[in-house]
Amino acid sequence: MEQTLRITNVLADPTRFYIYQYIIKNHHDVTVQEIADSFDIHPNVARLHLSKLEDVNMLVSETRKTGKGGRPSRLYRLSDKVIQLHFPSRDYQLLAKIAIESMSKLGEQGIEALSHTGRTFGQELVNQQLAQNAITFEHLSFQGKVNLLNNVATAAGFSPNFQLNSEENEIVLRISNCPFSEIAVTNRQAIATMHAAFLNGIVQAVFDKVELVEIQDSISEYAFCTYKAIITK
Repeated sequence: MEQTLRITNVLADPTRFYIYQYIIKNHHDVTVQEIADSFDIHPNVARLHLSKLEDVNMLVSETRKTGKGGRPSRLYRLSDKVIQLHFPSRDYQLLAKIAIESMSKLGEQGIEALSHTGRTFGQELVNQQLAQNAITFEHLSFQGKVNLLNNVATAAGFSPNFQLNSEENEIVLRISNCPFSEIAVTNRQAIATMHAAFLNGIVQAVFDKVELVEIQDSISEYAFCTYKAIITK
């Protein structure tokens, strides 16, 4: 409970909360000066905010040489530690682990069911986003569909980054946060299959003719996973 109170107290400051969101969205280590410039605050104030976030294990930092001479810089990045707040106490991670392990014990049928359900939930997430914004596919340009894809992936907690080619027939999706990574430690195949199906459901709900190809996955040695969506018009 004490740690919970510390976290809520740290995030109660609006500037500190938005600094944390900034670090999540930008997918790179930040310096005190970058935060000071981005939020128009004094470097000492920026350092205080970053230190407060580090104190509750939401950020970690290290001193690193920049290669430009002078003193090493302290760089801050997101902590790998998951922060969850529930009132009253709940343990959905344990529930997810029980469900995934139960499905895995069913063999190929269980994995196939996870894949099908993941795809369905991905499609439903797109439909929810459309309904919330009162828009239809008929009124969406290609860029509008990409924006929809970004909004859905963000809502799913993926911290996405998209790169489009000039012909508008390929999108590289870089996912910097896997919401299922803790469960994947002990259930890699099941989670990888479900994760890919979930993304497939999202992408295929947005674009009629598309193939999603995995380039690298975050469950291996990478800190992120990357997919390429090949769109056939």
